[in-house]
Amino acid sequence: MHFVRVVLSLIALLVASTAAAHPHEPTDKRIAITFDDTPRGAGAFLEQQERASMLRTALQNAGVNQAAFFVNPGFIEERPHGLDHILAYAGDGHVIANHTALHSNLTQSTLADFLADLDNAARFLEEVPNARPWFRFPYLNEGRSDVTKRDAARAALAERGLTNGYVTVDASDWFLEQQTIIAVQEGKEIDMIALRDLYVENHVEAAEFNYNLAIETVGYSPAHILLLHETDLAALYVVNLVEALEAKGWAIITADEAYADPFGAYAATYETPSAQGTLTEQVAWEKGLPAPRWYPGNDTRLLEAQYNEQVLGLEGEE
Repeated sequence: MHFVRVVLSLIALLVASTAAAHPHEPTDKRIAITFDDTPRGAGAFLEQQERASMLRTALQNAGVNQAAFFVNPGFIEERPHGLDHILAYAGDGHVIANHTALHSNLTQSTLADFLADLDNAARFLEEVPNARPWFRFPYLNEGRSDVTKRDAARAALAERGLTNGYVTVDASDWFLEQQTIIAVQEGKEIDMIALRDLYVENHVEAAEFNYNLAIETVGYSPAHILLLHETDLAALYVVNLVEALEAKGWAIITADEAYADPFGAYAATYETPSAQGTLTEQVAWEKGLPAPRWYPGNDTRLLEAQYNEQVLGLEGEE
């Protein structure tokens, strides 16, 4: 394991020196779109089959030629047509990657159980078209403060020929979906236009925040990777989100292009007090940049207040 860490550290140093010698233009805004938790359970408005169909159409209409779907195949049996949805995404040209079979939490699992869940998903992916050797930690949890478990997980990925399916942009879309499900269940009136605007604006702001943070941290902006989930909100609003990103100068790129960026080498080497969150944040933390190093909209207390005021019209309530 020590040898692996030494090699990866040398790679990171090479990446850093290459980036310094050949920085991207500051205006080079590139971002790929990725989705977690496929096949996802029921959302606020749509049947699962309707959601998958709408999302496929929305991605096509938005000009997203290749998104990445990080799948949990252990849930296929209990989620109608889940396998069909995964195969349909692959058939549209999107790529499929590993998110463990049952969405295991590394901190709450033994390493052996976690890797068994990872391997179960890997066996499923052997039979799926357009599969990629990327693994995304559920909850972006790479062990948190448990450095020993983090390093063991990194070594296990390397042994399996997998790379970290890291993200650089996150705006807690899962929380907006969760709040919307609760609002529907409680019979509250939802301003759908305000919900759309909150969803879109938060993700664009998160992209801009991490773009600037990356430039401050490493001197250039790498190809960014946006974390979304296979939610009703994504099916409804991803076209609006892409339009808003493009209006800010962002180019939507493929997941393949994004994960080919040398910045990804940091995912196997960074050292921080807590291994959880976006790679942008982790590298900024490692390099000693002061807080805040993460997008403020990921504070769910603030996001809940924003949701209540803008979407539900409950001014001053949380």
